Amino acid sequence: MAKSGVFERDPTAAVTDNLKKELQRLVKVIVEDSDGEIGIGFTECVDKAAKILQDLKEFNCMKSSFDSCPQEFNCPLSNQIMRDPVIISTGKTYDRPSIQKWLNAGNKTCPKTQQVLAHTTLTPNHLVRDMINQWCKNHGVRFPSPIHNPDENGLTEGDHGHFRSLLKKLSSSSSSITEQKEAASTLRSLTKKIPSFRAFFGECNTAIPQLLTPLSQIKNEIDPNLHEDLITTLLNLSIHDTNKKLAAETPNVIPVLLDALRSGTIETRTNAAATLFTLSALDSNKSVIGKAGGLKPLIDLLDEGHGLAMKDVASAIFSLCIIHENKIRAVRDGVVSVLLNKINHRVLVDELLAILAMLSSNQKAVEEMSDLGAVSCLFSLMRETTCAQNKENCIAILYAICFSDRTKWKEMREEESRYETLSQLAQDGTSRAKRKANGILDRFNRPVNRTHTA
Repeated sequence: MAKSGVFERDPTAAVTDNLKKELQRLVKVIVEDSDGEIGIGFTECVDKAAKILQDLKEFNCMKSSFDSCPQEFNCPLSNQIMRDPVIISTGKTYDRPSIQKWLNAGNKTCPKTQQVLAHTTLTPNHLVRDMINQWCKNHGVRFPSPIHNPDENGLTEGDHGHFRSLLKKLSSSSSSITEQKEAASTLRSLTKKIPSFRAFFGECNTAIPQLLTPLSQIKNEIDPNLHEDLITTLLNLSIHDTNKKLAAETPNVIPVLLDALRSGTIETRTNAAATLFTLSALDSNKSVIGKAGGLKPLIDLLDEGHGLAMKDVASAIFSLCIIHENKIRAVRDGVVSVLLNKINHRVLVDELLAILAMLSSNQKAVEEMSDLGAVSCLFSLMRETTCAQNKENCIAILYAICFSDRTKWKEMREEESRYETLSQLAQDGTSRAKRKANGILDRFNRPVNRTHTA
């Protein structure tokens, strides 16, 4: 069970409580309009009440049967059988409503392993779902369909109308700057607090283009606060998984974000970087962002070194460089010298070292590291740090340099002779670090075969 306060009691009990409350509300509406004068509204209330009664009936009938199900079929968060099992980035499986609630509460880690999530995409676990389904068949119970929770219904028609009116204010040529700023501020707030408002962008094809309308003006005429609110709203809506592909492939979204990286306030630039990181959870989006030239402004912002933006920028660069073509682009755009400079000054070492280690699979990057004095920098960092992961990343880069540039062997031998850095890591490092350290020692201690010619 997670230690966070997100699930203070059995979430299925909360669901049934909500179902009963909604049923009471619907019954009151039906009783007060016993003659059916509301018409369609009356009919809808009756249908909804019937659906809730059916949900409650199914829940009560199945609950006792599921008490004996295998523990691995229960969600680690709710400890109830999973109705919609999904996989998160750490590889762990949870029931979708439970993990979604965890994420909506602002958590960015895996509840079970405490690892920071690389992204928040929820992938259906069809294997576990099939196993639960088969167990249900073998025990004569129906596979549990997700329980309808009236608190997660999404937007009412009134909410939809309010949302459309805000978008209209942003996109109408007759709207004043004051009206646009008020609408943008409201949208920013709504998409931050209410997931259903984020989802609306994916349900309305014109919503994102309408949101961006004010940014089509001449750059110098855009109010800084309006600019920040619009970019932050893009960040909020991009958190919703179904919006990631739509947002990245909507014309002008990526150019607008790249422009914000170059010309916005530091808050706007930071949120633009965070949006690119969120969108890059999808590999297809990594490619779209890279092809649009997204790495250069991120690298430039990293080079500037604004404390507020650094982590989001580093996260975006790391995520984008997972695919090979973006590694090539990043190296071409000067990322190696920027990373080494920051690491030399001990700025955001953990994050930037991880990027550098990832880039060590690129030959051009390794050559630049070697030329820019990475060997001495990395050895000094290994002597200073107590972080096993940082040592592992350092030795991975040194290993790549060792096998790429024989001229650095002398420097490595001198380091080993003076501090025994490699021998020490070969003895007490992680398993990967041990292999790399021993590989370097074997490499430059091995006799070199020279061919003599007449």
